[in-house]
Amino acid sequence: MNDIIERGDVETVNDDGTVGEKWYIPHHGIYHPKKPDKLRVVFDCSAKFKGTSLNEHLLPGPDMINNLTGVLVRFRRHPIAVICDIEKIFHQFHVQENDRDYLRFLWWKNGDTNSALQDYRMKVHLFGAVSSPGCANYGLRYLASEHSQSYPLAAQFILRDFYVDDGVTSVETVEKAIQLAKEARELCIKGSLRLHKFVSNDNTVLQSIPASERAVNFETKDLTFNDMPLERALGIHWNIQSDSFQFHIPLKGQPTTRRGILSTVASIYDPLRFVAPYVLNGKRILQEMCHQGTGWDDPLSLALSPWWEKWQNDFVNLEKVDISRCYVPADFGKIVKTEIHHFSDASTCGYGQCSYLRVINEKDEIHCTFLIGKARVTPVKITTIPRLELTAAVVSVQMSNMLREELDLTNVNEFFWTDSKVVLGYINNDACRFHTFVSNRVQKIRQSTAPKQWLYVPTDDNPADNASRGRTINELLSSNWFSGPSFLWKKEIETSNVVPELPIGDPEVKKIQTFQTETTESKHLVDHLSKFSSWSNAVKAIARLVRRIKKDKTNAPASVGEQEHAKGLILKGVQKQAYQKEMDVLSQGKQLPGYNKLHHLDAFIDLHGMIKVGGRLIHSSCTHFFKHPLILPKDHHVTKLIIAHYHESVKHQGKGFTINAIRSSGYWIPGINRAVTSYIRNCVPCRRLRKPVEGQRMSDLPTERVEPSPPFVYCGMDCFGPFMTKEGRKQHKRYGLLLTCFCSRAIHIEMLEDMSTDAFINSLRCFIAIRGTVRQIRCDQGTNFVGAKNELNSALQQLDPERLTAFLADKQCDFVMNPPHSSHAGGVWERQIKTVRSVLNATVSLSSGRLNDASLRTLFYEAMAIVNSRPLTVDNLNNPKSLEPLTPNHLITMKATTVLPPPGKFIREDIYGRKRWRQVQYLTEQFWSRWKKEYLHNITARQCWHAPKRNLQIGDVVMDTDENLPRNEWRLGRVIDTVTSQDGLVRRVTIALGDKKLNKKGERVNKVSVVERPAQKLVLLLEAE
Repeated sequence: MNDIIERGDVETVNDDGTVGEKWYIPHHGIYHPKKPDKLRVVFDCSAKFKGTSLNEHLLPGPDMINNLTGVLVRFRRHPIAVICDIEKIFHQFHVQENDRDYLRFLWWKNGDTNSALQDYRMKVHLFGAVSSPGCANYGLRYLASEHSQSYPLAAQFILRDFYVDDGVTSVETVEKAIQLAKEARELCIKGSLRLHKFVSNDNTVLQSIPASERAVNFETKDLTFNDMPLERALGIHWNIQSDSFQFHIPLKGQPTTRRGILSTVASIYDPLRFVAPYVLNGKRILQEMCHQGTGWDDPLSLALSPWWEKWQNDFVNLEKVDISRCYVPADFGKIVKTEIHHFSDASTCGYGQCSYLRVINEKDEIHCTFLIGKARVTPVKITTIPRLELTAAVVSVQMSNMLREELDLTNVNEFFWTDSKVVLGYINNDACRFHTFVSNRVQKIRQSTAPKQWLYVPTDDNPADNASRGRTINELLSSNWFSGPSFLWKKEIETSNVVPELPIGDPEVKKIQTFQTETTESKHLVDHLSKFSSWSNAVKAIARLVRRIKKDKTNAPASVGEQEHAKGLILKGVQKQAYQKEMDVLSQGKQLPGYNKLHHLDAFIDLHGMIKVGGRLIHSSCTHFFKHPLILPKDHHVTKLIIAHYHESVKHQGKGFTINAIRSSGYWIPGINRAVTSYIRNCVPCRRLRKPVEGQRMSDLPTERVEPSPPFVYCGMDCFGPFMTKEGRKQHKRYGLLLTCFCSRAIHIEMLEDMSTDAFINSLRCFIAIRGTVRQIRCDQGTNFVGAKNELNSALQQLDPERLTAFLADKQCDFVMNPPHSSHAGGVWERQIKTVRSVLNATVSLSSGRLNDASLRTLFYEAMAIVNSRPLTVDNLNNPKSLEPLTPNHLITMKATTVLPPPGKFIREDIYGRKRWRQVQYLTEQFWSRWKKEYLHNITARQCWHAPKRNLQIGDVVMDTDENLPRNEWRLGRVIDTVTSQDGLVRRVTIALGDKKLNKKGERVNKVSVVERPAQKLVLLLEAE
């Protein structure tokens, strides 16, 4: 830890940092078994605290690490091999200062454990952080790119042959290796990196490197590129003296369980698949255990024990495997011909492939070397042998693609061998159609290879037979697995004259019936432009097409002359389609008749056979195309492309700018105003910038507003405030809960101690206790209201139905919530809040700052009494002979009536009858008649939103307005559901909001955000098709 601090990788922290922007990382020390005198400090970035860890919040960045297999394949290419390492690569790249608080840790100052713990933080990237490899590789690649001109060899070495911090490469000569090592060290010094631990199979190369930068005491080099503990670093080794690959893997005493067997099989590190047939037998044992349902720690069955013991006893023979590192012997001479041969095979046990490099020198000597192999167990699902053979052929093609990319192969002949005549029939078939499995794989094969590259090999000569059936180490050493088949060592390769044919009745061939029909359709060149959405792209495409017609196969961009010629062809074709009759008349030297739409333009045909405007500007000094613009029909697709092109060129500045740009460019479109207006109306960027929000005709009043009912049976509510009260020396915020009756327009006010759900429920119970049972309450979607609705619904489910009367069970209060951002839908109570505020402000001003809770509650009731005494109508206020104005208090006094309006018919004479109840009923009926006549007609007319508009539909793309954000930051969304009112109009919808955070595949990272919005809060951008 002192070394890290002394190197300057750590700094002391003396402040507490910002809450929520710091993280403490646990750490511990580990010893490498091969380096017992060296301790490494490990920072555990995956350690979790409160359910999360630092690595869960770090981004790994793009994967810029080279393919390990590709690095090793290139390592075998040339005779001089060089390996090196960058010292502590992650610690060479600094972290920005504002991010360092996430890399805090605790340690004792000067290592004194008796002292108090001190806060430190790392200034560099850590081993174990998921972001470190991406940052380090980016920095290393950036360094190589910046100095690629000064150090070309070193830059290519770093960009292609580095795996994280290990450089592995091979070159043709000693001189080039010395130059490479020199450039690489100097290039790394430019970035303050130390390149050391150089290893080479040539002593001259090592002597050219300073002794401090060479590796010490090495005979073999571990190529796992893994600095983890030994059990994770087992694998293939490079013997530098013999320049060959070997296996030194100690067999540990793992238990004979599924977990232990998997650990043993996976301990064989073999990226080039030298011993793939041997590993296949171990994988088959694991597959059989899975098939039998053996648990991870269950013992091996008696039937599989001999098989496993045989495989284990053969484990020690891995040390006999010795493969030359370089593909070609050092004294082979100049290579004049290079070939790669891929073999594939499959059986009921497995399938696989192997690839060989075959080279020929100037003396016609031949050398064949094993390149790479692959062996896989067959799927658990039963699959036919032809399908497995075809799958193995696909693996061969994949290996071919990888080798071509990693080895930069040019002028190399490739051959693909298989012992399945059925597969050859599939690949060479051009007539039959196959089922999906075979069809997809044949397509992959033919995309990368030609059928003539596929050849037949007898099973006895096919080395891939080892990969498909599995072999012991001794069987591999005595087989043709490492050397390739014998016919590859001959000067002339003899191929079998096998005619690939599909067997009759092959189940993979689709049985279909076809009917031959002939259709003739004459299409003009302009008709094909309907798929273009850009005028410039359409012109470039036609220019490129004309170039191909002239037998010019260059890929250079179209010149200005070519584009102008293409424009002429397109516009001439448009005129031939739209104005063929006019062209025939004008070509005869006649004038267009008076009823023709182009008569007033004095049209004529120019030298290129195109109709232009004559006009009166012939003596003007303007350009020819300005004086005589080209006439285009307004409804043609090409015309719309031109309008779109010039509308975008003026940056969506409106109709006038667009028309001016079109006409100044030499185009005359009859009815251009309507054409441009139609386009701008549907232009999505213009809609985003200027289109108003959607609207809809005001809905009809609900039944609760127009039909008599007992007061406060149907009501709406909202909160208002706050109001400051004083209790002792403390001040409190209090709020008002206003409930207004839909029928009588009376109000009721309760005081809320705060805006919590509990306070609201208590106030609601007080209201019900005073005013009686409530059938329905409408409100906004406040958090306290939503919480109350959920809690009341939950409490209702816990009640015993047998203890409730039929009335309470049938007449429970319903909450009906308006959509979010729909304040206009609650105007019936928003208007009352405004009225109450005017009364309260006048009252509170009399005793400002001296109110307590009791006084405020009294004021609320006083305001409620004043508002409930207001007249509902003003028609007869100035008539002294008229009846008393109708007020909400008149209606509240009838609360005790059981049914309103009363049943039966009552006449005027009942007021003089002896039966008092009929007198009361008559007066009641007269009261409700006045309510209908004097009040209802005042709310009949719509105050705004009179005309119905287009309903929003599922699939429409809209923009969600937000008063707190500028218009260009409003979020986009797609309508996924609509709510249709009784009159057939849509006034609120459900939308799924868009998200800018996508992964590499263009898929969402976060959960879809679904919200409900009224139509008045949305801007329609694009209608659903």
